[in-house]
Amino acid sequence: MDSRERWDDPEEALRVALDGLQTGIWTAMPGIIQSFSDGAVTATVQLAIKGIVHAPDGTAQFVNLPLLVDVPVHFPRGGGCTLTFPVANGDECLVVFAARCIDAWWQSGGVQPPIEPRVHDLSDGFAFVGFFSQATKISGISTVSTQLRSNDGATFIDLNPTSQKVKIVAPGGFDVVTPLATFSNGVTITGLLTFIGGMVGSAVSGAAAVFNGVLNVIGQITANGKRVDDTHTHNGVQPGTGNSGNVN
Repeated sequence: MDSRERWDDPEEALRVALDGLQTGIWTAMPGIIQSFSDGAVTATVQLAIKGIVHAPDGTAQFVNLPLLVDVPVHFPRGGGCTLTFPVANGDECLVVFAARCIDAWWQSGGVQPPIEPRVHDLSDGFAFVGFFSQATKISGISTVSTQLRSNDGATFIDLNPTSQKVKIVAPGGFDVVTPLATFSNGVTITGLLTFIGGMVGSAVSGAAAVFNGVLNVIGQITANGKRVDDTHTHNGVQPGTGNSGNVN
């Protein structure tokens, strides 16, 4: 059917018109982060599906769509808390396009009128970072627990509802910055326990640790190079009521 026949058919003409209208309605598209502004919390995004340009001679060519700039980036948040993560160039995302112009809302927040009449426009996208194509997908996703993890899986926090345990794997170390850490029950340390400096608010000035209650030590105790457990000896021992000398 040539073009004249299509326009002579009302049903076909309506279909062509609707198809043309739909091509200008943007809903959601995969994208690739080109840059991220942590100050504005926005990104520049290249849409990952090419557009089609038709030449006057009827030929068609696939081309990259224009870069989307100042795209608000989504981070899960609520109740005064936000989960953030690094956003790097090359990260894949899903850009969701608002039904109306978001410019006034983006600038001022709250409830705002649309300052332009555009609908489902490329200018009104939101970037949801975290989608994976098969080329960039991660592996080793746990099917039994919730994890906050690095992409390579080497570092993670694991919350397992079945065992009711939280596991932290941190090859580079685990730092806790707080004036007080409270443990409600027993603590097991399989490696070296080292105190550096006295504890703030310690009952004994300059003490590195204060124990309330019975301290049961199985093994050798050394203080400043001297053994002070049940096998240590003293020098200068004299019969009578005098005190013994220092620990050997």
